[in-house]
Amino acid sequence: MNTTPATDTGGAVGPATLGTAAVDTVIIGAGQSGLALGYYLAQQHRNFVILDAGTRVGDAWRSRWDSLRLFTPAKYNGLPGRPFPGDPLAFPTKDEQADYLEDYASRFHLPVRPNTAVTRLSHDGQRFQVTAGTQRWTAANAVLATGACQQPRTPGFAAELPSDVVQLHSYDYKNPAQLKPGPVLVVGVGNSGAEIALETSRTHETFLAGKPSGEIPFRHGRTAARFLIPVVRFAGMHVLTTNTPVGRKALPKMAGMASPLIRTRLADLGAAGVHLVPRVTGVQDGDVMLDDRERLPVANVIWCTGFTEAYPWLDITELPANWREQQHRGIVDALPGLYLLGNDLLFAAASDTFPGVCRDAKYLAKRLAATRAPQPAAEVRSGLAA
Repeated sequence: MNTTPATDTGGAVGPATLGTAAVDTVIIGAGQSGLALGYYLAQQHRNFVILDAGTRVGDAWRSRWDSLRLFTPAKYNGLPGRPFPGDPLAFPTKDEQADYLEDYASRFHLPVRPNTAVTRLSHDGQRFQVTAGTQRWTAANAVLATGACQQPRTPGFAAELPSDVVQLHSYDYKNPAQLKPGPVLVVGVGNSGAEIALETSRTHETFLAGKPSGEIPFRHGRTAARFLIPVVRFAGMHVLTTNTPVGRKALPKMAGMASPLIRTRLADLGAAGVHLVPRVTGVQDGDVMLDDRERLPVANVIWCTGFTEAYPWLDITELPANWREQQHRGIVDALPGLYLLGNDLLFAAASDTFPGVCRDAKYLAKRLAATRAPQPAAEVRSGLAA
């Protein structure tokens, strides 16, 4: 296996000096999608930089709850040029996945700038202007590789709960030690809600509110990883895409659907003593109100209510309000040079999975190669050193 980078792009680098550095492409986000694209751009000897707000590559995974494991086996969790190490049928922990990404960026000397939170992305009619604090870049292309899980979403009535009720979004939940004594209400019967409710039921009386969205028709585990998950992967990668009639019909409907339960099933929750209750509709006199008009006094609430795809730093007035929907395979029609990567249902049902991210990144890299010639290696090094 060749692990030598296609070009020496300077490795992970620290904060830029004052002034503006000119690069061909700015990638915002050093998660799996940004790193996969970086791999392909390095092979093309391109002048690019990857900006990330985290202290270390992989911090988006490290920040999730302690017991989180991936649903996909290791054989599907690698990036181009570097398979995930170890047992291919094992399900990595979130820290193992984070460490893999960090090693990947280092192994291929990808130009990641950590601790670099983008505060503004604008366009002057010819090039993109990227600001991160006192640092500046100008680029012909900008790739938004931050994914969809950006801004935790909670209902407005959450603010009406008494101040002594512990409230956490799944984004902030780590383990049951964060909770106070007393009942726990987990809101949202998706995969995060089911797994967190199962965990908190070992130490707290736990209620899980919402309508189940179904379950995969087989038991998750090594046998499924060997025989059944490959079938699901094939369907998500090659059948349910915008290039197929069935995909074009199914993908818009999938955008508004919750994912089925994968590892934790309703029977598992019942056996653990988790109480399934109707969805939450509001707060009255300090108690949670359920859809059946029952009141539920709780000491802790964990909101597993998803995320909002948001780009608060995007300041491009020429973009229409529905620019996000006006894209194909990550190419934003409304503004040449603007791209999306790593988002749910971007091109296929599997676009936000590691295999889907790798394919979409390869496609975007070919698109970039066709629209702008790479710069000489000396200019690449000069731009990255700025």
